[in-house]
Amino acid sequence: MTLLISCNTETSPKWEYIFDGETFNGWHVYKAESIGSEWSINNGELIFTNNEEFGQDLVTDKEYTNFELSIEWNISKNGNSGILYGVKELDEFDAPFKTGPEIQILDNENYYTSTELHMAPSLFDLVSSDNKNLEVKNHGNWNHVLIKIDHSNNLGIIKMNGEIAYTYPLSGNEWDELVSKSKFNPQTTRPDATYAPTFGTYKTGKISLQDHGNNVKFRNIKIREF
Repeated sequence: MTLLISCNTETSPKWEYIFDGETFNGWHVYKAESIGSEWSINNGELIFTNNEEFGQDLVTDKEYTNFELSIEWNISKNGNSGILYGVKELDEFDAPFKTGPEIQILDNENYYTSTELHMAPSLFDLVSSDNKNLEVKNHGNWNHVLIKIDHSNNLGIIKMNGEIAYTYPLSGNEWDELVSKSKFNPQTTRPDATYAPTFGTYKTGKISLQDHGNNVKFRNIKIREF
């Protein structure tokens, strides 16, 4: 009798920390050569402190296509921020959110918004969660979000504090339908319309942490590509 043993020699992708907890290595301010005093590092945390100067969104030096991004965030009272992917630094755009979709960061308890599409952890103005078991901790507490972007299977998955918040298509007719109902539709007449004709179309792009003018902290930022 011959015993056949099947061995899978493939290994799972390894996590790589893209914030080392001590320096800004691997990051820069969108379309800038220096990082302003709004951003600081303390106790392994990447900290944004508002000083009323907008336009200090951080972006990675590197671009990513298929990946899982794990990150913890802690928003201030009445605070607003975001995590973006697929960001391009192009001459015609002045902010990351005009090219890359945003996973919303918000103090849901205190920040007023008229739509769940703007509450954490929605895909801003596009997809919200209907998971009744989802917990988003209030300001001053750490939340964990896991973002999976899989262009090979046209699938985005957002997990919040261990629960699947929602899934969504990354391209195609369903994606176009989502965009058509949003502020990013070039033909929209909404008062908050944003001119972003190539929004969400880039399969490869940078990760960004948003300056929305409110204090916010990030830590344990790691990614694995596949």
